Order: sequence, then structure tokens, then C-alpha cells
Amino acid sequence: MADQITLTLPVEEEFQPIAHLVIGGLAVRLDLTFEHLEDMQLALDGLLERRGDKPVTVSVSVDERKLRTSIGPFEGAALEDLERDDSAFGLRRVLETVVDSFEVEQRDGAKWVLLTKATA
Repeated sequence: MADQITLTLPVEEEFQPIAHLVIGGLAVRLDLTFEHLEDMQLALDGLLERRGDKPVTVSVSVDERKLRTSIGPFEGAALEDLERDDSAFGLRRVLETVVDSFEVEQRDGAKWVLLTKATA
């Protein structure tokens, strides 16, 4: 059974470190290295920069030696560069570098991003 924490962050940026604390706390349970933790936080920050002017929900779970994070909802063209498969430097390239896998899914009329990072 996976342990899961879900929080909804208000629009104001000063609440963003709370998501870092949650990811950090669960990463400790997996014995993730500091570098792996920084990778997840970088991915989270890149996504939160695109959230627009609405609150965003971050759900983090630990299951089978993996840290899984779901972030959304994103509306409009916020994730446009994730859906392009080109070599341009952007969020897609960052996520491909720092997490083991990511995917964009449609849920309740909006887009959500799922991130996965395994232990070393």
C-alpha cells in the first residue's frame, strides 16, 4: 500500500516551499540521495512556474521504492512544450533529464503531470 500526501497550493509563490518539504519528507523514507531529491524539486518548480493564476494540487506517494508525484490541473497552453517532441531546451528536456519518467494525462477537463523517480 502506498503512503500518499495531497496538498493544494494557493497561487502565491511563498507556499511553494511547502511542496518541497513534503517531497523531502517522503524522499527520506526512500533513502533518496540529495541529488535525486534536488531533481524532483527542480521538476516540481518547473511545473509550478506554469500553473497560471489558479491553485494547484500536488499529490506525492511512495510505493515500490518509487516517489510518484501528480501535479495539476494545468489549463490552456501551460504544458505546450511538454507535448512537443523536439530538441529545444525547455521543460520537456529538463524533465527527461531529472526524473525517471513523466507523462501528461487528461483528468476532469484539465491536464495533470505525473512524475516518477526511483531510488538509486
